[in-house]
Amino acid sequence: MKIVNLIILFTSLSISMQGQEVWTLEQCIKRAIEKNISIKQSQADLKSTALGKTTAIANFLPSLNLGSSHSWNVGLNQNITTGILENMTTRSASMNANVGIDLFNGLQNIQQLYRANLSILASQYQLADMKENISLLVANSYLQILFNRESLGVQQSQLNVANEELIIAEERLKTGIIPQGDVLEIEANVATIEQNVVVAENNYQLSKIALAQLLLIPDFSNFEIAQETAITPVPAILSTNVNTIYSKAVAKRNDVKLAETNLKIAKKDLAISRGSILPKLSGFYSYNSRILFDDPSDISHQLDRNAGQNFGLQLSIPIFNGMANNSNIRRSKINIQKSTYALEQVKLDLENTINQAYNDAKGSLKAHQAAEKTLKARKLAYQYAKERFDNGGMNTFNFLQAGQRYEAAQSELIKTKYNYIFKLKVLEFYFGEASL
Repeated sequence: MKIVNLIILFTSLSISMQGQEVWTLEQCIKRAIEKNISIKQSQADLKSTALGKTTAIANFLPSLNLGSSHSWNVGLNQNITTGILENMTTRSASMNANVGIDLFNGLQNIQQLYRANLSILASQYQLADMKENISLLVANSYLQILFNRESLGVQQSQLNVANEELIIAEERLKTGIIPQGDVLEIEANVATIEQNVVVAENNYQLSKIALAQLLLIPDFSNFEIAQETAITPVPAILSTNVNTIYSKAVAKRNDVKLAETNLKIAKKDLAISRGSILPKLSGFYSYNSRILFDDPSDISHQLDRNAGQNFGLQLSIPIFNGMANNSNIRRSKINIQKSTYALEQVKLDLENTINQAYNDAKGSLKAHQAAEKTLKARKLAYQYAKERFDNGGMNTFNFLQAGQRYEAAQSELIKTKYNYIFKLKVLEFYFGEASL
């Protein structure tokens, strides 16, 4: 699946989790496409549109109708034996068959068949576009879980470090190296990090619930994604001109193809409307016969004797029909204008989206690079502060501040990494890149 290749940017390291079903990104996307109600509705629309093509093909076939009747005539009737009028009851039956075929109807049948094919194509583009949008939404939710998982890992690691610092501080308090106030400061810091762990754990669980709801999985407690590591991708696409990305997107995007197809459908509707003002020529043939149940002749003889046939051509020239045809033509022209504007709007929105995605990707890359530099500096500063604190050259307050700045830098790096990954992959999604 193209969208999977566009979004999957992880090296799978699958692990088994007792009592939990592990989902990969590809499985999540497949599940979303299978279960999403909007996609099911679009699939139903596609089936309905296909029936429209069957109807359009059937318009080329002749029409055939059979009819019959059975009647009683009570009162003054002619006796078929004596020829005298008598008050009597007669019983009769008749049957008929009619065949009609359109020889020329302003090419409407041909135009309707073309329109039916375009409608199927439009439904296919709509379904494909919906699947891509759902896949992108699932990928974003999946990335959010990975982001929250890494953030939780950072907080837990910081808590472990803080607990170790607290143990050391308590030992130093016993030997009289540091005062009681320093230990209390470190205890408060541990409590703060414990709160951060709780918040991070809550965010992680909520993001899993959000994805499970998107996938229509009711058992949230047993839902877990695979242990995958997000790899920071190389920003090769940022060296591509944004106009090149837009040109390629216009040629490939299903929403653009859908708008173009809707414009073609509007033009076909105009051709069909214009066909309604042209003369129509049709051929017809009919056969009818009847039988009288009081007639002593056998039924087959009566059918042959009373048989009649009628055939010929019928020409119809529209002259005035309440302005309906002219109104339909004008309405079709207006729909062409609306479809043209809709296509222009889709292209304009796509251009704006790509320009924004391009600038967002460049900005998020710079933010990520800056976060990497900041983290490197904060790590060195923390290590230096720890050495001074351990040697008694720095007070507890300044040491804790250095640790908090280092922790904030770690969190910022994770945030900028995932923000950059998603922004870059959105841009690659519009460009149609499949290599990751």
